[in-house]
Amino acid sequence: MAIAFGDGHGPETIGAPRASALPTVSVIVAAYNAQDTIGDCLESLLALDYPPERWELLVVDNASRDATPSILAQYRDRLTILREAVRGPAAARNTGIRQATGEMVAFTDADCVVDPHWLLHLVAPLGDPAVAVAGGQILARRPCTRIAEFGERIHDHRRAIEDVAPPYAITMNWASPRSVLQALGLFDPRLLRCSDLEFAFRVVQAGYRMVYEPRAVIYHRNRSTPQALAWEGYRHGYHAVAVVALHRQFMASYAKRDCPPGLVGRALAPARSMVQIAKTRRELPLALLFNVAKLTGRAAGQLAAAVRGPLGKQPQVPSARRP
Repeated sequence: MAIAFGDGHGPETIGAPRASALPTVSVIVAAYNAQDTIGDCLESLLALDYPPERWELLVVDNASRDATPSILAQYRDRLTILREAVRGPAAARNTGIRQATGEMVAFTDADCVVDPHWLLHLVAPLGDPAVAVAGGQILARRPCTRIAEFGERIHDHRRAIEDVAPPYAITMNWASPRSVLQALGLFDPRLLRCSDLEFAFRVVQAGYRMVYEPRAVIYHRNRSTPQALAWEGYRHGYHAVAVVALHRQFMASYAKRDCPPGLVGRALAPARSMVQIAKTRRELPLALLFNVAKLTGRAAGQLAAAVRGPLGKQPQVPSARRP
């Protein structure tokens, strides 16, 4: 589907918004040692059908030690290259937000490619002032292995936003008003992972909504081996411990409301989660592998937190909505 933006000199696609009616958008990509994927990512972004005068592309090199900086240099006339020495996607994205000029800010990752209509669909729900985050559909880049295809269950954005309690969103396919990102204090740079989860919890506590937009599609290079899948699960579990520590009361309120009662119910909760993310019996072993690794990571994260002490105080969450 080609979407034409009317300029008064030719036909328009029926129902397509005029360019001047679209919000300005800053697309931010954080890149760390992304030499194998960043080129495809940038080429897909530069092929977006969003009016070129209404958006900008900012890539934040997060102190890469491979050929990423030299690859980015080849695109310097078509995008803005920023540097952030503090490691972690939260710090890198915050650097991008501070330099952004768009009314809206969209994020994807350096190992993703986007559909040409991605941005047009992703920012559409943000016309509602009650919506602080729009999240799009995350699919595996094909051709891919069965394990990589299973990654679509792990990154099921519809489930994360509409079914999981509390809901969350994933920054590989995320857009927000820049004013909301600034009002809620940006991403927490202390978190090397799960900073999107933590920020989403602040969004919910501030009274905003998150919306899933299935037409905003990106394709992610998912983990493709059992070892890589287990490592991803372990890291999810390990780093989520810090997010729970920051939002303990908030998480407890959901646990009381949504967890099955009694010791048996709590013991069966991981099994219930495993079944929920596996769509077929064939995927159950992969779900088991991922969830066991996640539980192991959580235990290791809790042990590390007990040794080093709490991460810190919860970020202040303002309740004011944007006008």
